[in-house]
This record gives sequence, structure tokens and C-alpha cells, in this order.
Amino acid sequence: MNKETSVPETPVPPRSEIKPEHTWNAPSVFSSDEAWEAELKSVLAKLSALDKYRGHLSDGAATLAGARVLIDELILRAGKVYVYANMAHQVDTTNQAASKMYSRALGLFGQVAAAAAFFDPELLAIGQAKLQQWLRDEPRLADMGHYVDDLFRRQAHVRSAEVEEILGMLSDPFANVMTTAGLLTDADFKFRPAKASDGREIPVTQGNIDELLAEADREARRTAWESYNDAYLAFKNTLANNLATSIKQNVFNMRARRHRSTLEAALFANNIPVDVFHNLIRTYRANLPTWHRYWRIRRKALGVETLHPYDIWAPLTADTLRARIPYKQSVDWICDGLAPLGKDYVRVVRKACLEDRWVDVYPNQGKAGGAFSSGRPGTPPFILMSYDDTLFSLSTLAHELGHSLHSYLAWQTQPIIYGEYSSFVAEVASNFHQAMVRAHLLEHQTDRAFQISLIEEAIANFHRYFFVMPTLARFELETHARMERGEGLTADDMNALMADLFAEAYGGEVHVDRERVGITWATFGHLYVDYYVFQYATGISGAHALAQRLLSGVPDAAMDYLNFLKAGGSLYPLEALKLAGVDLTTPHAVEAAFNVLSGMVDKLEALLGR
Repeated sequence: MNKETSVPETPVPPRSEIKPEHTWNAPSVFSSDEAWEAELKSVLAKLSALDKYRGHLSDGAATLAGARVLIDELILRAGKVYVYANMAHQVDTTNQAASKMYSRALGLFGQVAAAAAFFDPELLAIGQAKLQQWLRDEPRLADMGHYVDDLFRRQAHVRSAEVEEILGMLSDPFANVMTTAGLLTDADFKFRPAKASDGREIPVTQGNIDELLAEADREARRTAWESYNDAYLAFKNTLANNLATSIKQNVFNMRARRHRSTLEAALFANNIPVDVFHNLIRTYRANLPTWHRYWRIRRKALGVETLHPYDIWAPLTADTLRARIPYKQSVDWICDGLAPLGKDYVRVVRKACLEDRWVDVYPNQGKAGGAFSSGRPGTPPFILMSYDDTLFSLSTLAHELGHSLHSYLAWQTQPIIYGEYSSFVAEVASNFHQAMVRAHLLEHQTDRAFQISLIEEAIANFHRYFFVMPTLARFELETHARMERGEGLTADDMNALMADLFAEAYGGEVHVDRERVGITWATFGHLYVDYYVFQYATGISGAHALAQRLLSGVPDAAMDYLNFLKAGGSLYPLEALKLAGVDLTTPHAVEAAFNVLSGMVDKLEALLGR
């Protein structure tokens, strides 16, 4: 049983106290807010330049090429405007000026989308055969082959220019539900303090909740977890209505695009069969006994009679707390783990973290919770996180760097139209980084306590991707189905469904506080991106398959992986993954990833039993 230890206070500093070298490199995008303002206005003014192309793309290849060049320019410039505003907003959500900039940047994107909405319908009117000839004749169009093929694949779901313009204009107001959720939970929520076992109060924030849930002091964990979930429960009706509105928007888009279901609509864009989703859910449910075995091992190691959700991240040995890893050390270990990808790759990673300031490193008051990689072609792929000197933060940094290097190499290689890779492959590179770094540390850091801590972190990551995310995916599928059938969705409906799904998944091995477990859906902003959460599980499956190829010495595995990153959006995601060496049209990769998890559980049990 873990000895209960006192929890050190971790006051969260205001943004003004964060050293510049630990903040994102805003001047690399715009020198000042005034420069940002000038660019936003300039982009808006240039939208009218598209007028001469509207209705005239059929005039010839040169006219089409001119429109394509202008649209690419507007997207590139609007992207920089968005990145600057988004990062400024996310690092301090209490900054009203930054929040306003963010809202205006979203509005700009909507206006660019609306102004360019004529492009696809007019291409369809020209016809595929003629377009293919133009692509051969006009060098500025030569790289559009996949775009045109995909456009005609989607032809049945592309509407008239007028309807497409309206749908483009809706992107701004439709984005507001996600923004509202973020503002409410990141800027307006006030969490009551947690209490350590010695009675001391500990502040709870979006930035430190993960750290508190990983503390040895069970009372601190319990009170932090209850405080966090109770804040969401206090606003359950507002949050439920907000998410229900997002689901209604998805149903609206499904019907506007003439799809049969929201699942089909969401996956159609990336040419993903719905069976990929259902294969994952079936495989996940079949492998729940692996999780049930882990819960039993964890309960025994912690020496508790009943395992609660707030025990899931608790350190299994007292020595775990001594594994403190400064940011610079994390960067070194990450680079060591990624060495098989080559010196050039590692050099980019190291400079990004230590010189070029891609990473906004430490927590501060008002900073958005969680971590993400955010950028567009023409900007660095910035990372927002709240580094706290733990193995979990090391892993988070490795994860987000996977996203950022994926973006960086795609942007370096592909034109604007292919610069953004699909959400389906997004979680592959991030989890690949984690798999490579863990393998390196397991081999070279042989201290028993460190290895236990490392496996704890790995299983915690699997827990998020291979337990929580598939459960959220089941929640998402059912809530969308109810809305498609015209049924209402209340907060109590959502909470009851979520609690039922977790009760099944825990299999009686973890106590289910139905109210606090039931509100889990509200704590994941991912649900505002429809059918995204299941892709975490397929992503981690693909990642481990590719890491195993590299670590086991498959010839050209590193080059195959780098070519996958460089492909960006120039291939359908399933094809890009096949290029790298993994096939996710079958459940085999998911089953293999569960075998990796099972092996980790075995190793953990052996280490704990020594």
C-alpha cells in the first residue's frame, strides 16, 4: 500500500510571470497585435479579388489556375491570422482582447470559405475529363490530381454554388458552440480547492488537475476529482444544451449533404468505411477483460478495498514521486528515442523545443486545459501544454511533437491543398513518438521504480486512448442516433448513458459514482469535432504497428514512416497508412495494440511482484 505523503502546493502563476523563453514565439507570426490587425483587414479587402473568377472557371485552364493561386494565398494568410489569435487566446483565456481576436479570426475563416465556395461546384460543372486534360496542360494545376479525383468521388454530396456558399458562411456561427464550451470551462469555471490528508487546501485548475490526480495522497486525489467533476455538474444543463446544439448541427450537415447518417457523413470526407468504426468498437469490447485484469492489479498494488476513478492515475509505488524530469531532460530523452528517424529529424525537434520556441511550456492562470499542436502552413506548428516535470508531461511533449513534426514535414513537402492531413491519421504520429520514446527509456533506464513509473504512464495513455475514447465514441454514436431519430437529449439523458457505458467497461472492478462519472462527456471538448474520439484508438493502433516495424529492423521502415508524414493530405488516409506499412481496414492492428497493452500489464505485474 502506498504511504500517504503530503502534497506540495503548486501555485499557478499569472501569465505575466512566465519567462519569454518558455512561451510560444508570437513574433515569428506577427510582430505585434497591430500587424495582425492590419493583415486581417488586408485579407478581408482582398476577398473581392475572387469576384472576377466566380462563374468563369470554365473559361480555361489559365483562369482556373489563377483562381487556385489566389484561393491558396487567402487560405495561407487567413491561417496565419487564425494561429496568432488562437494561441494568444488559449494561453490566457481570461484575456478579453485575445478572445475578441480569436472570434474575429474564426469569422475571417468563414468569410474566406464563403468567398471561395464557388470553386468546387464550378469544377464539377466543367467535368472530370476536361479537368484532367487541363491538369496535364497547365503546370500550375499539375498537382491537383488527387483533389479532382476526390471532388468527383464526393460529387453526390456537393451542392449548388449558392448552397455551398451558405454552408461556408455557417462555419463561423457553427464554431461558436465549441468556443462557448471552452470559454465556460477554461475561463469562467471556478473549482473549489482540493484538500490534502493533512487538511491543507490545494488550488484546482484546468492546468494542474492531471498532476493532482497523479498524487500519492488519496484524499487530495479524491477531493480534486470531486471538485473538478462537480464544477461541470453545476453547469450540466448549459453544457448539455451546448453539446446537443453541436449534434444538431452535425445532423443538419448530414441532411444538407444527403448522407444516411452522421457517422457516414463524418467518415465520408476521408473515404473511411463505417466498418472501421464498428471494427474498433467490437474489438475494444472483446478486449475489456484486459482492462479488468489491470484494475485488479492496480487495486491490489494500492492496497485499497475499492478502486475509484480517482485511483486510476495514482502512483503505484512511493518511489514514483521521485521521478521528476526537468523540461530540458525531457527534450534530450525524446530526441534519443527518435534517433532511429535520423539526425535531420532530431535536429528539427531539438531546435523546436529549445531555440525556436514552438512550445508554450508551463501552466499559468487562465491557460486552456490539456495540450495540443496548432499551426497552419506559413507558421510554426506551435504546442500548448502545461509541463510539470513528470513522466506524464514528458510523454505529452513527445505526443504533441509528433503532431507538430507531421505538420512540419507535410507543409515542407505539399502544396496548400494537401498541407492539412486528415483527423484519421492525426493521432498516429503523436502516439508513434510516445511508443518510440518509451521503448528507448525501457531499454536504457533500468531502475525498477522508474520502469514501473514508465509503464504506469504508458498504461495511462492507453487508458485514455483505448478505454476512455472508445467509450466516448459509443456515447457519441448513441447521442447522434437519438438526435437523428428526432429524440431530445437532456443533461440527465447524457449522464445516464455515460454512466451506463462506463459501468459496463469497468466490469465491476471500479466503483461508478454515477453523477460524477456520468458528467465525463462534458470534460472532453473533443466531442465538438464529430466522430473524432474513436480515431484516437485507431491512431494508437497504427502508431504501435509502425513503431514495431522500425524497432524490429524492417528495411526502410524509417523512410516509409517519413514518407507517410510528408504525404500530408495528398492521399486518402488509409492509403497513406498502407504506404507506411499498416492496414486499418481490418481489426488486426487494433488487436495487436491490445496485445501490446496486455504485455505491459504482464510486465507491470511482474515488477510489482518482485
